[in-house]
Amino acid sequence: MQGFIRLSVALLWLTAFIACDRSAVFDEYQEIPGNAWQADKPLVFTAQIPDTITGHNVYINLRNASHYPFSNIFLFLNTRFPDGQIDRDTLEIMLASPEGQWLGDGLGDIWDNRVLFKRNVSFPQKGEYRFEISQGMRLDPLPGIMDAGIRIEYATE
Repeated sequence: MQGFIRLSVALLWLTAFIACDRSAVFDEYQEIPGNAWQADKPLVFTAQIPDTITGHNVYINLRNASHYPFSNIFLFLNTRFPDGQIDRDTLEIMLASPEGQWLGDGLGDIWDNRVLFKRNVSFPQKGEYRFEISQGMRLDPLPGIMDAGIRIEYATE
């Protein structure tokens, strides 16, 4: 049954990806092996940013299973700029309400969250940006996180 649900979610995402989305500059998910995210195994995303003038919105995408044991997740995000400079951010993302209801869009026991990280930010340099996301929870490996990703789109506001 879970295989059917994962296939359904994958087809839903594929349909959404194929649909015309001119605002997306970069949009990628990576699967967490065994749905158990090890703290020393960051997910690495490489995006080409050609525009230093237009504002961008940057989102963190997370997909969790209903058996995820917490209502939140702490993440470390390292951003390497084309010139080699590195910025490090610590994020707390709420995945469930105080009442215990999962947030985001759900299908079966799988929940998708797209969380705005930065709004209307201009990238200071053209070129290749490298984003590394690590989980910062005290439980290692962290069960129930299935996929994580980054989306960068042109800001429309």
